[in-house]
Amino acid sequence: MDQRTAILDAAERLLVASEDHDVATRAVCEAAGVTQPVLYRQFGDKKGLLDALADTGFDRYSARKAALPVSDDPVADLLAGWDDHTAFAVANPALYQLMFVPRPRSQSTARRRVFDLLAATLTRVAAAGRLAVDVDHAAQVVLSANVGAALNRIAQPGLFDERLSQRMRDTVFASLLTDAPQREENSGLPAAAHRLRAQLDLTEPRTLAPEETALLRRWLTRLS
Repeated sequence: MDQRTAILDAAERLLVASEDHDVATRAVCEAAGVTQPVLYRQFGDKKGLLDALADTGFDRYSARKAALPVSDDPVADLLAGWDDHTAFAVANPALYQLMFVPRPRSQSTARRRVFDLLAATLTRVAAAGRLAVDVDHAAQVVLSANVGAALNRIAQPGLFDERLSQRMRDTVFASLLTDAPQREENSGLPAAAHRLRAQLDLTEPRTLAPEETALLRRWLTRLS
């Protein structure tokens, strides 16, 4: 095991054991068997260490997402993704809070990368004609609600149980999804442009040059 991995493993163990979900760099160094200058060379400072640990949490999260089956029903995959997100939070409460609770001057990319994974699934939903709003707006709403429900359950499991997450999921998706694929002739030009933009994001057209594709995206975004 290299020094960087040893330090991250020690930091996670101490983070999990800590009542206030914080770690001291001196304790991390002792647990990892390195000196403090080694830690600072690897991570810069404590903030850098916590950012790296949060990004390690994302690597674990993304590997878990990659293992989920992808079906022909993107809405079913979206619902399963919400439940799996909550399950990850419950299984890794300290790491999850490090990933999603704001920290001053944090440079962790974990939240943005989770957002991008969610947006990719929502793009499939939009391409199928089942999303009633813009992909980015839907991703903001879904991630905010999913994270909020998960953090509440971690903080007070006796007050916020599994049923809260399920009720929140159903309420959020009821406001974002359509019951059936939207028929373009009945839903108007904006909905048709929105759906075509999502389909374009899934598959680059070989018949268009890159600059033509970029222009088409711009037009569709304006129309939708």
